[in-house]
Amino acid sequence: MTDFAKAMPLLARHEGVWDGTYSYFNAKNEKVDEHASRLLCRITGDPEVPYRQTNHYRWPDGRTEVRDFPATYRDGRIWWDNELIQGWAAEVPLDEYNRTMMLYWQRTGDPSLYLYEQIQISDCGQHRCRTWHWIRNGMLETRTAIQETFVTRDWRAVDAEMKAKG
Repeated sequence: MTDFAKAMPLLARHEGVWDGTYSYFNAKNEKVDEHASRLLCRITGDPEVPYRQTNHYRWPDGRTEVRDFPATYRDGRIWWDNELIQGWAAEVPLDEYNRTMMLYWQRTGDPSLYLYEQIQISDCGQHRCRTWHWIRNGMLETRTAIQETFVTRDWRAVDAEMKAKG
């Protein structure tokens, strides 16, 4: 186990590949979007970027999108600062069951929009659910509900396979 994984043992439980579904709801609780996902959550061994997450999204109409989120580590948190988001993720020490992570970020260049995310991993490590609250100017704009199933810890093989497919 790397020093980073020892510093963030709950995050280390999330390392690997996760398949899921993102469902988006507006402030009136109407579903406005839904799409499939495959996330590669990596503990890299690189002290400059110890965590990296790559999200692959697929919509029923054939659209796809890939977003990459390299993160640094300091003060007990991972930190993002890129062209899309700025923020952090941390384990929640108040959760005596060690299931909960909390994230905060805002869209780069849009200080009126910020998001809090709560992630719950199952005790068996095979399932997780995530909830995002998007807040603009102090008012709820969107909620995102995400259900995911663990695929494999071998993100390297999946990453290589996905790159080979182009």
